[in-house]
Amino acid sequence: MYENVYDVLKERGFVGQTTHEDEIRALLGSEAVTFYIGFDPTADSLHVGHFIQIMVMYHMQQYGHRPIALIGGGTTMVGDPSGKTDMRKMLTQEQIAANGENFKKVFQKFLDFSEGKALMVNNADWLLHLNYIEFLRDVGPHFSVNRMLTAECYKNRMEHGLTFLEFNYMIMQSYDFLMLYKKYGCKMQFGGNDQWSNIISGADLIRRKLGQPAYGMTFNLLVNSEGKKMGKTESGALWLDKEKTSPYEFYQYWRNIDDADVKMCLSLLTLLPMAEVLRLSALEGSEVNEAKSILAYEVTKLIHGEEEAQNARTAAEALFGQGQDDSSMPSTAFDIAEMEKGIDIVSLLTATPLAASKSEARRLIEQGGIAVNGEKIDSPATVLSLDNFEEGKVLIKKGKKIFHKITLK
Repeated sequence: MYENVYDVLKERGFVGQTTHEDEIRALLGSEAVTFYIGFDPTADSLHVGHFIQIMVMYHMQQYGHRPIALIGGGTTMVGDPSGKTDMRKMLTQEQIAANGENFKKVFQKFLDFSEGKALMVNNADWLLHLNYIEFLRDVGPHFSVNRMLTAECYKNRMEHGLTFLEFNYMIMQSYDFLMLYKKYGCKMQFGGNDQWSNIISGADLIRRKLGQPAYGMTFNLLVNSEGKKMGKTESGALWLDKEKTSPYEFYQYWRNIDDADVKMCLSLLTLLPMAEVLRLSALEGSEVNEAKSILAYEVTKLIHGEEEAQNARTAAEALFGQGQDDSSMPSTAFDIAEMEKGIDIVSLLTATPLAASKSEARRLIEQGGIAVNGEKIDSPATVLSLDNFEEGKVLIKKGKKIFHKITLK
């Protein structure tokens, strides 16, 4: 058993950058530390990129530390320019509040919010009521524009046009850290590596304003062995809301990752002991599929619960084995009258998440990547009708691992 959660986070591969590594480790090993991670509710669901941050909060709380899950009801009104080439879509206060409520449901699955435990706070409580002149006089003198412009989050946007609205984001996030320090004794801020500039600015503001030490730590983003961000599916982001990404699709994503990414995903996204992670990640050849199945089951269980994970696993095994259960498979329902007339395969594919455009659908067919009920489709002119339905459904296979069910309504 570890005595210090920092060692756990380090061994599992979470830790990216730290403001003061030795001091942070010493602090986490000597007292219960209040820390925070911010989540801007820019969409109505969290995605798998956020899940790493949630796992960090979970591990921290297990070792006696107090997480603050900060909902960015105020910062979302401005929009974080980090990692973006264009300005974020402007949302209303009502949309932001509704999105934040959805986030809370996920946090409550992983964190204990009972008395004295984790906190859930919204920065709209202080940011939306600021007096502009007072705010400028209070924090403005502590920020150098020259230094701000060297930050990665701004440098990337300078080429495409950085608005004054977005330029304020770093100051607002830094002010959050200051407020949480004052209200809750929050000494640490965590976030993804893309938040490094904002985090060190917040720690610096606390030192300048209060003369107190504050610390920051960032975590590695979820990227594959080629350095590309993980969590993209045929239909977009890999969402944590089952209405946006079904448990089956979620399971299949992890079941189909590259062999080289198995160890990282088992370490970051499951609660399996590291000894088991090392055993599974050492498997080679066809045996690595055991590790991928366990990964898919464990991650799906954490997000969607044991029953949904079992259903997804059963459906996946049915497709790769001899079973018949496809009840959890993603599906699209077509009007029976439409299918009676017949629909060409290109139009059908674009009406599902399997193809984003007709040109993509044609390319998939021409490359031999589409099969209907086990039969490869070799012409974009192929028409499907009621004759193709077996037991009220048609099964479409894209590539080797992606399945979709067509039903009637």
